[in-house]
Amino acid sequence: MKDLRTSALAVLLWAVALLCIAVPVVALPLAGAAAVAAGGLLAGRWSGRRVNGLIVFALLCCSAVGLVVAGAQPERAALARSDGRAVEATVQVSSSASIGSDGRLWFDAQTIALGPPGRAHTLSAPVRVGVDPVDGVEPGARLHILGQAKATGPAERAGLVVFGRDVEVVRPASGIFAIAAGTRAAFIARATRLPEPGAGLLPGLAVGDTRAVSDELNAAMLASGLSHLTAVSGANCMIIVAVVFWLVSLAGGGRALRVVLSLLALGAFVVLVTPEPSVVRAAVMAALAMLSILLGRPSAGLAMLALAVCGLLIADPWFAASPGFALSAAATAALLVLSRPLLRGLGRWMPAPLALALSVPLAAQVVCGPIIALFSEQQSLVSIPANLIAEPAAPIATVIGLLACLTAGVAPLADLFAAAAWLPAAWIHVTATVSAGLPGATVAVVPGGVAALVVGLLSAAAVIVLVRPASGRLRATSAVVLVVAVAVGGGRMLLTGPLAPLTTPAEWAIAACDIGQGDAVLLRSAGRTALVDTGPDPDALSDCLAQTGTKRIDLLVLTHFDLDHVGGTSAVRGMVGTVLHGPVVEADERRMLAELASSGATLRDASAGMSGTLGDARWRVVWPNPDPVVFPSGNDASVVIEVAGGGVPRTLLLGDLGAGSQRLLLSSGRVRGAFDVVKVAHHGSRDQEPALYEAIDAAAGVISVGEDNDYGHPRTETLSLLQAVGTRVLRTDLRGLILLGLHGDELRVWSTRAPPPDSS
Repeated sequence: MKDLRTSALAVLLWAVALLCIAVPVVALPLAGAAAVAAGGLLAGRWSGRRVNGLIVFALLCCSAVGLVVAGAQPERAALARSDGRAVEATVQVSSSASIGSDGRLWFDAQTIALGPPGRAHTLSAPVRVGVDPVDGVEPGARLHILGQAKATGPAERAGLVVFGRDVEVVRPASGIFAIAAGTRAAFIARATRLPEPGAGLLPGLAVGDTRAVSDELNAAMLASGLSHLTAVSGANCMIIVAVVFWLVSLAGGGRALRVVLSLLALGAFVVLVTPEPSVVRAAVMAALAMLSILLGRPSAGLAMLALAVCGLLIADPWFAASPGFALSAAATAALLVLSRPLLRGLGRWMPAPLALALSVPLAAQVVCGPIIALFSEQQSLVSIPANLIAEPAAPIATVIGLLACLTAGVAPLADLFAAAAWLPAAWIHVTATVSAGLPGATVAVVPGGVAALVVGLLSAAAVIVLVRPASGRLRATSAVVLVVAVAVGGGRMLLTGPLAPLTTPAEWAIAACDIGQGDAVLLRSAGRTALVDTGPDPDALSDCLAQTGTKRIDLLVLTHFDLDHVGGTSAVRGMVGTVLHGPVVEADERRMLAELASSGATLRDASAGMSGTLGDARWRVVWPNPDPVVFPSGNDASVVIEVAGGGVPRTLLLGDLGAGSQRLLLSSGRVRGAFDVVKVAHHGSRDQEPALYEAIDAAAGVISVGEDNDYGHPRTETLSLLQAVGTRVLRTDLRGLILLGLHGDELRVWSTRAPPPDSS
């Protein structure tokens, strides 16, 4: 009963914190009202009336949260005044840094001074900073930054995002932070000298540094549900506490000494991996939970966890809006409540040591799954088996990796420990890539309450079957639910994997992939395949490749480097023979091409006049001009390619050309005669040249576009234009995957969905 009361207190305080940070104007009145109510109850106690102490405590906690939020508003208002402006800032780094998808180095920081360039004034507030990669960005380092600022929402912990243009390390990390940074750097250098798979993952497993994790591995870790292993979480902290507790116990140390040394080791670990808020949060929760179990008082663990949640919310109310905070609390609660029943249940099916190793991750998985479903657009169908396979290796990699850190001064010994830690890291790497590569490993869902409810029901059914409650009817119902779920999931895996090509006609020459708001078009002739653009999402492109039975891309055309045309490129890395690409301007574009080249592709800079063969078909580049001056890059410099012959309908793919460049293309004389198919430019935007579409007189116009997209594509004007010139409109948002081919002289069309009768 006590556990339930303290848990209710934690939930109440969480709700109050969410209200205060979302609507800051209520924070101060709420704090005052709660304080007055608490004072009134205490006054009543002094008068001899009975007063519930927990209610008084709850009111005081609510008042404290309100005061903290209200006290932070002046600084946040000062940050908001810099929204959209150029700023000069002096900041102190407060978190580890990681490379974002935009190529910037991102980290949290506390401002020391901030303002317009040349007029920065003293200000202390949390911000999020992104800069071009630079050495010396370690916790405790002081940086001077010039850049652009953007305000965040009230529920964001960082009140401002600073996009740094010029950055200078004014003062490097010093003291204990410098020692920790040097130790981390030495370990990362030692780990990354080891072979793949496993080398890039090892620093993430041991010290939470994911900078060496490739985009492909990161995507695989997400798809397999193993990404939590590379974040410093409660699991890492529990491992440290448990190992030290056990070692001191072996040495004959008493209970008090075991607790003290365990907490000291945990503190040192937090400093090593950087004491950022998420790490401190995980350490507090994990220490309380693990010590309650190790000291033989697991019944007190839930109450201790609830009090820890309250303390953390008072210290930083913005934790309430953090998914990581919710996951950390849920995982810790799962360890306290579910791990023992699951251990008993699993023990009926397997040896006790294996059941012990699997009960903790399984408990965390079934509780965290519904929370993840609230905000994630992708659900992993292989996460539980992947975690069951990979989790036993995680503590081994963590502990041995930390030994490599601690013995950095003795190089041979540190090398030995790093090599030993590489083995479990490689095991996890392979588990992630293999499980993520399984057909139907992930499923796209609409995040929210419905997805959370479905995942929650499946999780509850799994727990009931394993724990085996007294009610046989409940257990049987749960088993039926799981059997149905496994059957549906298994059927989907087959239909999107080995049997996927059987769901589509074999005689296709053009395939417009259903990849959302972007372009990805396959062309095939005599066993050779070309792909024009890769769309925004690797997973969506992978699904299209599986459905069309495509395993090799002989020619990859990247028309230009907007994300909706190249975002899925990682899905074809290692499959590509030749890359034909548009003008390269940015560093991340060069990096993408370099990665393709390193995986075996030949790079060619496309310009008008280039040509080649694809099986029995021929392709020809008709745009852009060599050494373009008017349109040097971007949409209007898109590579435009014509493909015809060898069973491929005569096709013109217009990239994202606008009306101006379309007129120049038409006047160049490179596009003559009628076409069977045109890939309509820029997803059917309004920026079209009617004369071009009239001249090519295409029988069918493919518009690759996302359903209910924010741009209003395709525009009504463009649809009317295509109808006026006699071009049949084929839209991926209405039809899904669209396949086209020739049957004699007849152009045939097949799609995964039938469009509405009134669609065009």
